[in-house]
Amino acid sequence: MIKNQVKRISCCRICNNSKLKKIISLGSTPLANAFLKRQQLHIKESSFPLKVYFCPECYLLQLGHVVSGKLMFTNYLYKSSTSPVFIKHFENYACDVSKKFKLNQNSLVVDIGSNDGILLKPFKKLGVGVLGVDPAIEISRQATKDGLETIPAFFNHKLAEGIRKKYGCADVITANNVFAHVNDVEELIKAVKSLLKKDGIFVIEVPYLVDFLQKRLFDTIYHEHLSYFSISPLKVLFNMFQMSIFDVRRVDSHGGSIRVFIKNMDSKQRIKKSVNNLIKLERKLKLDKLETYIEFAHKIEENKQRLILLLKKIKADKKTIVGYGAAAKANTLLNYFNIDQNTLDYIVDDSPLKQNLYTPGTHIPVVSSRRLLSDKPDYILILAWNFADSIIKRYLSYKKRGGHFILPVPKPQII
Repeated sequence: MIKNQVKRISCCRICNNSKLKKIISLGSTPLANAFLKRQQLHIKESSFPLKVYFCPECYLLQLGHVVSGKLMFTNYLYKSSTSPVFIKHFENYACDVSKKFKLNQNSLVVDIGSNDGILLKPFKKLGVGVLGVDPAIEISRQATKDGLETIPAFFNHKLAEGIRKKYGCADVITANNVFAHVNDVEELIKAVKSLLKKDGIFVIEVPYLVDFLQKRLFDTIYHEHLSYFSISPLKVLFNMFQMSIFDVRRVDSHGGSIRVFIKNMDSKQRIKKSVNNLIKLERKLKLDKLETYIEFAHKIEENKQRLILLLKKIKADKKTIVGYGAAAKANTLLNYFNIDQNTLDYIVDDSPLKQNLYTPGTHIPVVSSRRLLSDKPDYILILAWNFADSIIKRYLSYKKRGGHFILPVPKPQII
């Protein structure tokens, strides 16, 4: 662990409560997207504590250690558009927002953490003005080259002021699967407010804590994901900045997420029943109680023992197992469960950026999915379980030949 690249938080990032309660520790692990080249395998990897804490004041679930954003995101390998499921998701997202808020050629949408432009592209096709902001230098450069102007930087107040002077205020600002990555949420929200029109809309999409708990999605705990959100703490947070949540929709991405619509308090948008309905659900499920999270931690330990036992039995029968999906969540599971190349021969992934690399910590080779056609392994452990349906449909012929799929969550099972 490198001291200058990680810091221990002393209080809740929303309400500043210093009496946080530790829920679960996944040990000290490498960064989930810090894949290795073959020549790096002999070099000792940096690892960082992965511990989750609960705030009994505002009910935010959060990591206790914050790793440098520059270290995690400047040379980022994840590209959203490698998934057809995500492409469709964001096409629908752009259509929905454009129609709902009557966007046109005079409108401006700014996407924070825009990655390869997966959301900007359908907005642009609809004739809406777009601008991306993302710290991943190479991915931003390629997006700009593809006609989706992207600023290679972290979004902050200074950058927001520069955008406003050059492009004018934004009608819509989006932050999808990035808001939970931000430690200094105060700086981000202030930057959003300075760039947003008075009646503009801020839209975030984050994994939903309800799904996280109910589906035992512990592998979505990694250093990038600093916060695990429900509506209650988000409402507290935005109210602090004279903003309010006026609509919420549950969506399927990442095992279950929420799309949250936020406005300035004096904006004309009416607050819909969806907001209070989810707050009521969260109370019913006792998301404000420490005991809920202690029980969750016990369930994760059960999952660990069951999956390890299942994989050991398969290997004892001299069967081959490979993984599917070198996602960040996969590396949480592999490291916490101590699953390495002795168990998985390799992991297939559809992203060329990850192929011919090795998983952080466990050093399992990542290869193209074409390898499945020639090797015909006995079992495929679906590590990218959020795409399980599309993966299984894609390999129906493999299943018909007697191959088996293993799902690790919510409970380990063979399909």
